[in-house]
Amino acid sequence: MTRVGIIGAGNMCQGGHLPAYDKIDECEIVAICDINEDRLYSFKDRYPKAKLYTDFREMIDAEELDCVDICTPNNIHSVAAVYALEHGIHVLTEKPDAINASEAERMKAAAEKSGKVLMAIRNNRYRPTTKFLKEFIANGEMGEIYAGRCGWIRRRGIPGWGGWFTDKEQSGGGPLIDLGVHLIDLAMYIMGNPKPITVSGSTYSKFGHTTQAKMDVEDLAMGFIRFDNGACLQIEFSWASNIAGDQMFVELRGEKAGSRMSGLDRKFEIFKYDCGANVNITPCIDDYNCPPHHEMNIRHFIDVINGRCEPDFTPEQGVNMVKILEALYKSAQCGHEISLVD
Repeated sequence: MTRVGIIGAGNMCQGGHLPAYDKIDECEIVAICDINEDRLYSFKDRYPKAKLYTDFREMIDAEELDCVDICTPNNIHSVAAVYALEHGIHVLTEKPDAINASEAERMKAAAEKSGKVLMAIRNNRYRPTTKFLKEFIANGEMGEIYAGRCGWIRRRGIPGWGGWFTDKEQSGGGPLIDLGVHLIDLAMYIMGNPKPITVSGSTYSKFGHTTQAKMDVEDLAMGFIRFDNGACLQIEFSWASNIAGDQMFVELRGEKAGSRMSGLDRKFEIFKYDCGANVNITPCIDDYNCPPHHEMNIRHFIDVINGRCEPDFTPEQGVNMVKILEALYKSAQCGHEISLVD
C-alpha cells in the first residue's frame, strides 16, 4: 500500500487530486494538512483513518509516508517539496514547480541528493491527442517541428480576485505562471523538450484597478522563446482581454505537416499539402470521454515511485520551465531579450 500525505486541501486538491487517489486501490490517504482548520476537519468523515495537521512539517515528522502531494499556493510548493525530499519522501506537486528558478534548483538538488522522485503536475501530457501527436511526430509524419504558437486567453476570467491567485507574493505572477505553465510545457513536450536559450516578453495589468481587491499581478502576458535546436515558440496568456472570445490552443508547424490542438472547442486537426491540394485531417480522438487527465498523471506518478516505469517528467524540465517564466517576467520589466545560456 502506498501511503499518501496531502499538503493543501483546497479546490484543486478536492476537484482533481483526491478523486484520483480514491480510484487507485493501492493508495491510502493517511494524513491531510491544511492551514484552514474548518476545511481540514471537514475531511473527518470522508477519510476517517487519516490524521489531520495544520503544519506540513509536523505531518512529515510524525507520519511514515511514501509520498506527499502538494496543492498549496504557489509560494509553498518548493518549501514543502524540499522538506519532504530531505526526509526521504517522494513528491508530487501542483504547478508551477516553484515561483523562481533558484527555488526550482533547490528542489532538483534535494531530489538528486535524496534519490527520491520529484514530479510536478503536467496533466495535459496525458491527453489522448497529446499521445497521438507525440507518436505521429516520432514516426516522421510532420518532419522537423521548427515553430509553434500556444495560448490560453480569456475575455474575462480572473480567478480568486483578492485571494492568493492575484497576490504576487503568494502566486509569483498572473496568467503567465497560472495558465502559461500548462501550454508552454505541452508545446515543448510535443516538440521533444528542446532547451530554451533566449526569451522575450511583455506583460500588462489593465484590469486590476476595477476592484478594491488586491491584484498586483499581470492580466496579460505575451512572449517569444528560442530553443537550442533553432525552433521557436510564440506565447500569449491572459485572464482578461477585450477579445472576441476565450481560446486555448497549441499550434505546431513542421516541414511535412502542421497541427492545432484547441481545448475549448475540442478541435484537433492536422494540416498538410498533398496531391496538389491543401488537406485538413481530423483524427477521431476524444480527449474528454477518458479518465481525467489529473488522474492519469497521478497514476503515472504512483507507477514511477513503485518502480513500474520511468518518469516522463524530470526535475530538469521543471527548472527549465521556471527559468522561462522568470525570464519572461524579467524581460517585460527591463524591456529586452533575456539569455538563459550561461
